[in-house]
Amino acid sequence: MSEYPIAEFGFPGPTRDRLVAAILAGEKTATTSLLIEYERESEPLPEVGDRQAIIDSEGVVVATIEITRVDILPLGSVPLAHAVAEGEGCRTVEEWRAQHDAFWSSTEFLDGLGAPWPIIDDHAVAVLERFAVVARV
Repeated sequence: MSEYPIAEFGFPGPTRDRLVAAILAGEKTATTSLLIEYERESEPLPEVGDRQAIIDSEGVVVATIEITRVDILPLGSVPLAHAVAEGEGCRTVEEWRAQHDAFWSSTEFLDGLGAPWPIIDDHAVAVLERFAVVARV
């Protein structure tokens, strides 16, 4: 168990395995969530200096990250540098957006979020985090 809050990237399975591997390889240094996720869970927004424990698909802590930057922006304003820092191979904001829109409109995501389902458009508010791995387990 970790002394830090748990950070989950994607859902358990191939997607999470790929994302965690990219984090451990230093390829993924950013992530994006929807503000509504924090609101629905009554979770505080991340702050610079916060640390989180990264878990793999088996729920095992594999690393600790530290938040180095947080921006709250409409989805239509996400910069290319952030999209690239997500480490998922996107070369344009449009590619990044298509990947994320597919995730945010998935049944698994929407069922977990609960109704009413959010409208995912350029005006939806996103929480952009930059982070660095500070420890590996």
